[in-house]
Amino acid sequence: MITEIEDVNSSKQPIWLQDYIDSPKKQQQLYKKTLIIVIIAQMFGGAGLTAGITVGALLVQDMLGSESVAGIQVAVSTIGSAGTALFIGWLSQRFGRRAGIAFGFFFGGIGAMGVVIATLINSFFLFFVSLFLYGAGTATNLQARYAGTDLATDKQRGTAVSMAMVSTTLGALVSPNLVDIMGEFADSIGVPTLAGPFILAAAAFILAGLVILIFLRPEPLIVSEAIANDKEKKGPLRTVQSNLEKPIINRKGFVIGITIMILTQFVMIAIMTMTPVHMKHHDFGLGEIGLVMSLHIGTMYFPSIFTGPLVDKFGRTIIAVASGVILVISGVVGAFTPPNSIMFLSITVILLGIGWNFGLISGTALLVDATPLSIRAKTQGSVDVWYALSGTVSGALSGWVVAYSSYAVLSISGSILSLLLIIIVIWFSRSQIK
Repeated sequence: MITEIEDVNSSKQPIWLQDYIDSPKKQQQLYKKTLIIVIIAQMFGGAGLTAGITVGALLVQDMLGSESVAGIQVAVSTIGSAGTALFIGWLSQRFGRRAGIAFGFFFGGIGAMGVVIATLINSFFLFFVSLFLYGAGTATNLQARYAGTDLATDKQRGTAVSMAMVSTTLGALVSPNLVDIMGEFADSIGVPTLAGPFILAAAAFILAGLVILIFLRPEPLIVSEAIANDKEKKGPLRTVQSNLEKPIINRKGFVIGITIMILTQFVMIAIMTMTPVHMKHHDFGLGEIGLVMSLHIGTMYFPSIFTGPLVDKFGRTIIAVASGVILVISGVVGAFTPPNSIMFLSITVILLGIGWNFGLISGTALLVDATPLSIRAKTQGSVDVWYALSGTVSGALSGWVVAYSSYAVLSISGSILSLLLIIIVIWFSRSQIK
């Protein structure tokens, strides 16, 4: 890996890298290969991600005995996601996507195993430390979407992000429906029932990391930087950029992109976190909770197959506005849904997933458009820190809001924030046109 980076920084490119620089055909072949590897890894990553989402809040509530602290699970894991996102971005910029993504998945797997051990020995300290580490898997699952954009053209970026995300759907759909099975398996080996899905999460994250570590070669980020160097005719990009005072960033595109991502994340995490708790409070079983959450998580990722092309065709801001509209409707439906209606609860979380998907992909495309290659991976890691922190605050507040008011109040608050998102996007868009 280090040899590859040294080659990029040398005045003469190695033969293997020069072949990619000289051949657009090989560039497209590597672009497609990178997407395939990321897709396979994301299938496992999606299973690891959703196992914790489905039962995490229930496990915290069971261990601590209070509904008001149920959102702590998301808060702690997203703090871990924030902390590792920055490091994963730095690793990716320094050593390539393979090192950063594999590291994150492995740490997520270690965290999931730690959660299982903590429930066995009833250690709150180990439990929260493990949730922090588990958050690395969440951060990595999101950061992996950037790998597909490294060799994508301006007209392919939305599609590249969507292809990396849609593959998460398979694991996302299967994992919550294995809650009962993994619970029974956990019982059979003497592990608390609610910790069972974290056994699946550990195996899934580690498998995802192995796929990236073994097969993501050559490094797409290193190849794309070398191609950019050749086009600019300024020598190695990393050396040139180090002599510049500051790389040029499209600040308006950057600000609007991160705003879209953060607000949609905040709304989605709040309602998603408390939906299983709300359902359990109204006597729904784990199987029904797993079904509803699988519908939500599936619609977080599966629409990506359409969202990316829509972003590339109609523009980033139009899809971002559509995201806000869908989230407003989701909050209204959630606020006025009869608490014992699984159909309307399903509609709420389906719309919630679609709105989040539209916001994440349109915001990501804006972010990639706005940042130069020389600092792209590092900047993406920094942005995902704020992205994760928004989920931390949202998850922590959601339990408090439901405990001291209701799920309906939480849902309508999500609608208000989504309306604010629409206003911000339209205002920024008009400002940019002027």
